[in-house]
Amino acid sequence: MEPKTVREQAAANLQQRLAENPYVGRGIVIGRAAEGFWIQVYWISGRSANSRNRIFVAEDDVLRTEAADPAKLSDPTLIIYNAMRVCARRSIVSNGVHTDAIHEGFAVGRSFAESLAGWLHEPDPPNYTPRIAGYVDLEADEAWLAILKASPFDPEHSERHFFRFDCVEPGYGYAITTYDSDGDPLPAFSGVPYLLSLADAPARLWEALNPEHRIALAMRRIAADGAVETEIINRYEAV
Repeated sequence: MEPKTVREQAAANLQQRLAENPYVGRGIVIGRAAEGFWIQVYWISGRSANSRNRIFVAEDDVLRTEAADPAKLSDPTLIIYNAMRVCARRSIVSNGVHTDAIHEGFAVGRSFAESLAGWLHEPDPPNYTPRIAGYVDLEADEAWLAILKASPFDPEHSERHFFRFDCVEPGYGYAITTYDSDGDPLPAFSGVPYLLSLADAPARLWEALNPEHRIALAMRRIAADGAVETEIINRYEAV
């Protein structure tokens, strides 16, 4: 069998790793639009009532989560946070409050890894949800993704995996999620970030997520001058 082309592999990943996957949790995709500018996508899918009670709100260059119905918010920990921020020529995205830690680190000259050095996966046994993050560096014209997940030897420690992409063809992006699929406990993402097509995004990615669990999705377009434009799909309306 001949190896799949990039287009075929991206299509297979969309079908097998998203559309046919019952649960992937949170996800980040970083890539380029067909026009060549950088794109970041972040989505939330959730199973608990507290996790599902969320919307995305964009204000200036910050994308954050908010409770759709504040009266039903039982615990803001791990639920409410800034998901996207901009620091100079770097656009950051993550699935938690470590968005701010990366921003603060970049502001004082720390690297991506150094900015996450004091962080572990989320303290939510037995799942130990990974912390995922990424950023686009316009100056270097490259993108990074990272995942901090529980060590198989001792869940008090994290494995730290960083991925650098300096060649991303227009129309494609690399995806990383918190989980591989559904389970009890939930299995953490394994392997390396995988290719997806960004054609017809964000609608196509939203449609690929399990309708039962998808909650919100945001796509950020990043212009060469650093200006950002954010498109949001929320399952729920704010109360």
